[in-house]
Amino acid sequence: MKIAIIGAGKWGQALYHAFSQNNEVVINSRTPKDIENFVGLDEALSYEYLVMAIPAQSVRGWMEANFEDRGQNILVASKGIETATGAFLNEVYGSFVDLDRVAFISGPSFATEVQKSLPTALKISSKNLELAKIYADALPKFIKGYVDDDVVGAEVAGAYKNVIAIAGGVCDGLELGNNARASLISRGLVEMTRFGEHFGARTETFLSLGGAGDLFLTASSQLSRNYRVGLGLSQGKTLDDILEELGEVAEGIPTTKALFHIAQKENIYLPIADEVYKMLEGKEPLACVQDLLDNSSDG
Repeated sequence: MKIAIIGAGKWGQALYHAFSQNNEVVINSRTPKDIENFVGLDEALSYEYLVMAIPAQSVRGWMEANFEDRGQNILVASKGIETATGAFLNEVYGSFVDLDRVAFISGPSFATEVQKSLPTALKISSKNLELAKIYADALPKFIKGYVDDDVVGAEVAGAYKNVIAIAGGVCDGLELGNNARASLISRGLVEMTRFGEHFGARTETFLSLGGAGDLFLTASSQLSRNYRVGLGLSQGKTLDDILEELGEVAEGIPTTKALFHIAQKENIYLPIADEVYKMLEGKEPLACVQDLLDNSSDG
């Protein structure tokens, strides 16, 4: 199978490593990288199977500026909700290609561990299950692939877990203890499920790899960029300083803002995302924790 990876950040390079085990793979990014099989954009877009590993907030602009529909199939590897519009990525990509040619990858997958060929399991979601299976079958032996057709569920889980990861970093940074982190993550799972169900996602999706699996991983490890954002907030650092230290995109930040505005518009109860948003806007982390504890709703 011939695959072109678009985007050579850490996740793009990890996917390049993974898919290269059994397939002919090239990679492209805006900035040339010293990577074997790095090719120009036009050559990359000539491939039948693409993997898009560009940041969620850049997708629409990138597609408008660069994409030419040649009948390619797309595996979306980024996770997030478009802040400017509140659109899910399937809606963004659906503006440019038929969604029968689009799939989404989700599940517990730190790039550094994928690069080391450490075992994990991931899920490929698409309205076109045949396409999902093609991408799943292209995964290497160290990744067990599953398929389903709940695109919205996969998208919501993949985006929302980054927001809960910020809260997880705050929790650990404030040394609130294991009980607090477990409570936060479990309630975060309830919250992301509520949000996804509102948009038609299936409940069981949030108990699978892309939901609980990715959430438990991302919200409790310093390998997570979003978790490290939370650690920085707990230490009183400014958001600008945190992002400068990271040197990478933390998708949980724009996703939090998108969730906040969607929740207001749709009247969805999202207490954790609401407090993370307020932290990003300058509210003291301890005050956010106290307000979550004081919240009497059992929703």
